[in-house]
Amino acid sequence: MNFQSTITLFIKALDILSGNSLTFELKFQYIRRLGIKNNQAYFVLLSPFTIFAIYILFIATNTMRLFIATVLLFAGTVLQAQVKVLTGTVIGTEYSVDYNTGSMSTTANTKDMAFDNDPSTIFASYDRSYTWVGLDLGKKHIIKKVAYTSRKDWASRMVLGVFEGANNPDFTDAVPLYIIKTEPRDNVLTSAEVNVSRGFRYVRYVGPNNVRCNVAELKFYGTEGEGDDSQLYTLTGLPTVSIHTADAQEVTSKDYYLQGIINIISQEGKNIFTDSLNIKGRGNASWDFPKKPYRLKLFNKARLLGLPAKAKNWTLINNYGDKTLIRNCLAFQISRCLDMEYTPACALVDVMLNGEYKGTYQLCDKIEIKENRVDITEMEPTDTKSPNVTGGYLIEIDGYAYQEKSMFTSAYYGIPVTIKEPDEDDIVSEQSAYIERYFNRMESRVSSPLYTNETYGYHTMLDKASFLKHFLVGELSCNTDTYHSVYMYKDRSSDKFFTGPVWDFDLAFENDTRTHPISNLTDYLFRTRGTCVNGMREFANRIINSSKDDLRHIWSRARYDRGLTNKIFSAHIDSLTNIVAESQVLNFMRWPILNTIVHQNYQALGSYNAEVNTIRSFLTYRFPWMDSMVGLTPVGIDEVPSHEIYVQGGQNGITVEGITGNATVTVYDTSGLTVASTGISAGSADIPLQPGIYIVKIDNGGKTTRKKIIVK
Repeated sequence: MNFQSTITLFIKALDILSGNSLTFELKFQYIRRLGIKNNQAYFVLLSPFTIFAIYILFIATNTMRLFIATVLLFAGTVLQAQVKVLTGTVIGTEYSVDYNTGSMSTTANTKDMAFDNDPSTIFASYDRSYTWVGLDLGKKHIIKKVAYTSRKDWASRMVLGVFEGANNPDFTDAVPLYIIKTEPRDNVLTSAEVNVSRGFRYVRYVGPNNVRCNVAELKFYGTEGEGDDSQLYTLTGLPTVSIHTADAQEVTSKDYYLQGIINIISQEGKNIFTDSLNIKGRGNASWDFPKKPYRLKLFNKARLLGLPAKAKNWTLINNYGDKTLIRNCLAFQISRCLDMEYTPACALVDVMLNGEYKGTYQLCDKIEIKENRVDITEMEPTDTKSPNVTGGYLIEIDGYAYQEKSMFTSAYYGIPVTIKEPDEDDIVSEQSAYIERYFNRMESRVSSPLYTNETYGYHTMLDKASFLKHFLVGELSCNTDTYHSVYMYKDRSSDKFFTGPVWDFDLAFENDTRTHPISNLTDYLFRTRGTCVNGMREFANRIINSSKDDLRHIWSRARYDRGLTNKIFSAHIDSLTNIVAESQVLNFMRWPILNTIVHQNYQALGSYNAEVNTIRSFLTYRFPWMDSMVGLTPVGIDEVPSHEIYVQGGQNGITVEGITGNATVTVYDTSGLTVASTGISAGSADIPLQPGIYIVKIDNGGKTTRKKIIVK
């Protein structure tokens, strides 16, 4: 082997080690000085380490040169046997664009140019989105590294580009290998390590939305092998939901499902769920947003990401109008604090569709009759006579009911109601007639002069507690649409309608121009600025006005005993924003709306943290406002026997005596806010407090003492 060939192989070996490169012109300058031919130059990557090595070769004696080259050739040969630049048949989007004419082409800017080792040529697809280029490697390979060169002066078009690996030639089983999160150096080969243990026959690069793919050079590095699923890739710290539809069809309809495959990668890449699925659009106003929401129907029931329900039906909520991405999660936590029978389960995730990054979503239950969801009797079409015809039903008081096939308008208030289950394909006439008739009977009791009567009042057909809890979630969060959409259900074993679950809070927590500013309200939102459907304001008003003691009792229990405090919710906000921190950055790169008013927003603050701080500020004044409006009974429930623990108030604070073992003493003011908290190992403790009325809660060995104390 002559010296020139030795140096050529040496540089190729260093190419594998090198992650950075010089400019194209400087690369040639060094290579020519070594006598390497121009047509070999495109295979070379030069890093600072490479330059240093070449410099040593120039200053060394001939003997030293030969020795160094031989050693490095051997190292390079060993390395190449392990990790090498992979080759194969070029595959990808068929039609390119001729930028000179703007027309479709099969000769200009073709997919082969992404692998021709010439950064001055590019692949540019004719279609603007969902376009890609890659390799059929012939056999499975474990990918160790990818490298990419942008089109000159257009490096920004590679941001959010995605690398994928698959074993189906149509990429329906593809999983991500890497996403480009920052703009690469212009027209310079940039590399990234890949930590994915599965082997793939097919690899590709999928361009971001609306950029025609636009890539100058691609390289895949790896080793031949089947691999395993011990380590996969997640885009951020959130689980990654990757969906591929048959023939890469785009989801454009709420009415028709497309078939596909879903992969959900979680636990930092250590776990993967895979199933076939059907996917379609969902939502009302949210379906019109650029960032689309989706409904998923798995082929097999599953508990996705450990959520409680084992089910086929799931939703991907887009949260487009909520720039914090967490308003629904916060509202669901309020629901849990109020002990609602069922609160939808959800998890924040990153979503990809057909290889294109879609943003931060909320994987959530579909509201349906199901164990660990609306857990009531599922009906059959044969359930047409009593008692079977009496339930279970899931309905929605619905501002969009007139767009639905299975709906009715109530007799007295004219409330539009959609029958959600049994659904429009399964429900029979006897069932739809029954639930309409029963709803009208319940409504007549709400509207009756005897609506509070013990025997004939509405509470005999409407569960008051669930209605009041639903109301409190809507009012604390100031959800404009609380009575624009209300889920209710009736089971076969009950004479009553129950209200819930809560749903859709993108415009809550001071995020709606129609209700801003919330701080100057002197009455409940639903009575003043809320967007109630026809008749629902009057319906709700009669219940709320006749239930003040019950409302105060439910509210006080949640404030004192269930963690419904500003302090706890501030910590919950901190937790959610930490979880979504990395993902939200990518989301707003994909959807750059932080400086734009969208949906019903009244402001655009320009940063994610500023948007989150709006919620913080809102809750700071909303909690005390609700305390004043609803009323707050100290302790909230009857005092619990003291178990021989004594709490006494004095002039400067309180004294706690009779503690055995370890105990936690928490002191609340009458607004429900924590003013002191301390641990006591045994005996007694003095806690200094300002004059006022306090509730002292002591947790000691599984026993709870709760007492109202006056400090003078």
